[in-house]
Amino acid sequence: MGSGGSKKHETYTTAPTTPPVPVLGEPAAETVNFLPAEDMPPDAAVDFAGTAGTGTQPVSESTPPPPGAEPDDSSPVPPDAVDEEDGTATTARADPRGDVVTPIPQTPPEGRAAGVPVLVGGTDLADATATLISYTSPDGGGPREVLLATLTEEAEAKLTDALALDAEHLVAVQVQEEINGRLPADEHKQLHELVAKTAKSVNHKLKHALPIPPHTQQYLATAQAAVQEVLDDPNTTADEQTMAAHYQAHLDAIAARVADPAAQPYEEGGKVPHVHPYLHTGVATITKLVPAPQEEPGPGLLAATLRDASRIQAHIDPATGAATWDGTSRSPADGKEYAIDLGEGWQAVYRPYSANDPAEHEYSLRGQLEVHAPQGAGHGHQLVRRLGELNLVNRAMTHAEGEWTYLAANIDAQRLGEHPAVKTALTHAGELEELQLQELYHTHAHQAVGLDDQQLAALAKEWQIEAAAACLPKKVRMVREAVATATGHADGATLAASPGYDPAPRASGGWLTWSRFDVGNQHSAVEAAWQGRSLVHHVTGANLTDLLATGVLASTERRAVMGIPAGKGMSESSDKYSGGANAVFTRVRASSSVGKGPRLVWDDPVRLLDNTGVYGYDGDHFGALNPKGNHSVQGMTTDPVKMAHFSAKNNEVMFRHGLDLLGAQAPSRILCHDSAQRTEVLALLAKKGITHLNGQPVDQIVQ
Repeated sequence: MGSGGSKKHETYTTAPTTPPVPVLGEPAAETVNFLPAEDMPPDAAVDFAGTAGTGTQPVSESTPPPPGAEPDDSSPVPPDAVDEEDGTATTARADPRGDVVTPIPQTPPEGRAAGVPVLVGGTDLADATATLISYTSPDGGGPREVLLATLTEEAEAKLTDALALDAEHLVAVQVQEEINGRLPADEHKQLHELVAKTAKSVNHKLKHALPIPPHTQQYLATAQAAVQEVLDDPNTTADEQTMAAHYQAHLDAIAARVADPAAQPYEEGGKVPHVHPYLHTGVATITKLVPAPQEEPGPGLLAATLRDASRIQAHIDPATGAATWDGTSRSPADGKEYAIDLGEGWQAVYRPYSANDPAEHEYSLRGQLEVHAPQGAGHGHQLVRRLGELNLVNRAMTHAEGEWTYLAANIDAQRLGEHPAVKTALTHAGELEELQLQELYHTHAHQAVGLDDQQLAALAKEWQIEAAAACLPKKVRMVREAVATATGHADGATLAASPGYDPAPRASGGWLTWSRFDVGNQHSAVEAAWQGRSLVHHVTGANLTDLLATGVLASTERRAVMGIPAGKGMSESSDKYSGGANAVFTRVRASSSVGKGPRLVWDDPVRLLDNTGVYGYDGDHFGALNPKGNHSVQGMTTDPVKMAHFSAKNNEVMFRHGLDLLGAQAPSRILCHDSAQRTEVLALLAKKGITHLNGQPVDQIVQ
C-alpha cells in the first residue's frame, strides 16, 4: 500500500499456505530430511541421486489399489518399523508411495486457478509446499501442467550444481523496446519512489516549520546517489539519460529548499512540487545485461540460460474463475532467472537468490521455481519427480517429515530459534545426520569401487538420503524436547499431548497451512485479546464478484500465476520490492466500525491467526520482508495478541499467499457496495451451490 496511509490494500483472490503469529525468539534454521532413493517406484528413479519425491494434498487416507493394479504415489504401504526408544515410526527404508501426509494427484484439476497444494519431502522448498496448476490451453491441444514452488535459500546451491552455467559472462547491450509508462531502469532502481519519498518528507517539515532532520537529509542523499549513478553509467542510453535528468531537476529543487528552508514560506510557493514519474510512450532504447553465448553443457549437467525474469502470463475467466495459458506467454519482471532444459519437452524456470539483489530487484520473486510438463494431462507425479533432476527432494512428504516441518514452522513463527535448548538441538540434529552418513560411508565403501565420478556422486546422494531418513525419528524427538523446554512444557510428550499440538497440515484454497500450538494452547487468552476487534480487507468496487468467483483472496504473486490482471491492488509494484507481494493485506478494526462495503470482515480473527505464516505491523510498511528495501522491517510482530492492540489506521496483518474465502477461512461478513452488488454476489454463490459460509446462511453473511 501507499505511504500515505489513507488508502487501502486491494487484493483479489484467495489461498492459504503456512504463516503464523506469536513471538519468542529468532527463526530457526531448517534441516533437510530425505528417504532412500531405492525405495521409489522404478519409473521415478532417474539415477541413484534420488528422484524420490511426491507432494501432498488434502490430509486424507488413500485406499489400496485393486489387485494387480500398478501402485501409485497415493497408495498406502505397510506400517514403518517402530523406533524402540519412543515408539515413533521410522521412515528409513519406507516406501515413499505410502505413509504420505497428502497424496499427489496424477491429473490436477484443469482450469482451477488456485491449483492443488502438495507437500514435498525434505526441506528444499519453503514450507515444504508446491502447487500443481493445470491451465486450460486455448489451442484445445490439452492442458498445460505446471509445478510452482519457492526454494529455501539454503537449497539453491543444490539446484545450481545441476546446471551448466556461464553466469559470469554477461554483456551489456542496448535494445529498442515499445515502452508505455516508466522505463525499466526507473522501476529497477526505484528512482521515482526515492525522489517522491524525499519530496514528501521535506514538504512535511516545511509545512510545519520544522527543521530538516538527518533522516530526511539521508533520503535526499540516497536519491541523489541513485540518479547520479544512472547519469554516470557509460551504458546508459539517451532515453535513460533524459529520464534521470527529469529526476535530477526535482532533486535540485529539493536540495535548494533543504539548504534554506526559510527562503520562501510554504504557503507562498515554498512547497516542493509534486514529483510525477517520468513516463515514456513509444519506442525507447534501453540497456540490458544478457549472457554471452554458452558452450556445450558438461556431462550430467542441464543446459541453462540466464535471462531477464518473467512470470507466467495466464488469463482467468471472471465469471467462472477458470485459468487458461498458452504455454509460452510471459510478463516481464525486474530480476534474472534461469531457463532450464530438462529434456523430452520438460522445462524449468528458476529465479535465483544470488542473481537478484534485494536492494535492486523484486524481492518477492527470489527463489521461485517453475517446472513445466509437455502439453497434455496426467503429469502430476512426474512434475514432482522431475525435481530430482535439479538435485532436489522429489517425493511426497512422510508423516515423520510432516512433524519435523511443523516444528520448524512453529520455531520460526514463535521466534524460538535463538533459545539455547532449541539452538543446541538443531545443531545436534545436523551432527546426528552427519554421523549416520559417515557410518554408511564406512560400511558400504566397497560399493564405490570402480565407479566413475558421476556414479560416485549419485551413490553419495543416495547415502545422504538414507542417512537423513534413518535418523529422522530421533531428530524429531530431540527437537520436540527442546521446543517443549523453550515453551515451558515438562517434556516433549507433554507438548505433543497438549490440545494445540497438531502436526497435520490444513488444506485451504490453493495452499496448505501449519497451525501454531501456542495459539491453540492459549486460545481463550488470544480470543479475549481480540474481543470487539475484527480483521478487514477492502475490495475495490467492481472486484468483489470476480474475487468470489475464484474462491480465494490471493497475494499479488499468486494472482499473477492465476491469470488475474494487474491493478487489483493499491501498491502491487512496490509490494514486489518490499516482499509484501507474497501475502494478502488485512487491517485491524473495531468490529463496530469496519467501514462501508465492499469489504470482507472476519469478526472471529483467531481462527485465521492459528497459522505459522502470519505477521503484522502497526503502521503502513508495504508488508515489508526485505531488509534491504525502501520500507522498514522494524516493528514487525508475529504475536497475535500484539496485533489485537494495533491502533494505527494503516496497520497491516499479513497472511502469506492468501485466504480461502469459501471454506474454513470464509469471512463473517461480506459487505457489498449496494443492493445490486449484493444480488450479484448471492447469485454467484447460488450458482456455485454454496448455501452457507462459516456455518451461517449466505444471505446473512452477504450484506
